[in-house]
Amino acid sequence: MPRKERPANTPDVKTFDAEGYKILVGESARDNDRLTFSVAAPQDLWLHVAGMPGSHVIIRNPDGGEVPRTVVKRAAELAVFHSKARAAKGKVEVHVCRACDVRKPRGAKPGSVNLRRWEGVKVYPPDVV
Repeated sequence: MPRKERPANTPDVKTFDAEGYKILVGESARDNDRLTFSVAAPQDLWLHVAGMPGSHVIIRNPDGGEVPRTVVKRAAELAVFHSKARAAKGKVEVHVCRACDVRKPRGAKPGSVNLRRWEGVKVYPPDVV
């Protein structure tokens, strides 16, 4: 039986919902790149654990308005859960910025990015997602 293949540039993402906002989580470095630079709109929020490998997380924000803190906190917990910081005992810092403030350095490995401006949010790692 032939294997069903997905298109080469379709990212493999997990989708979550928080208060009506769609949250997307990348599953690999290549998927993170596609999620951040092909799927995310400029007004969407982008999250990632500070200083450690982990998934890129996008909060879809089609209206471009302010995203509730509870939604940002939930997305930050997902970023921690899908990173090397999952087993941390204390709070973990997560960078939050608009997707348009995320840049890919020339020649960088998949998943590597630079942020023009960002804010930090500290959350405890969730036990389960």
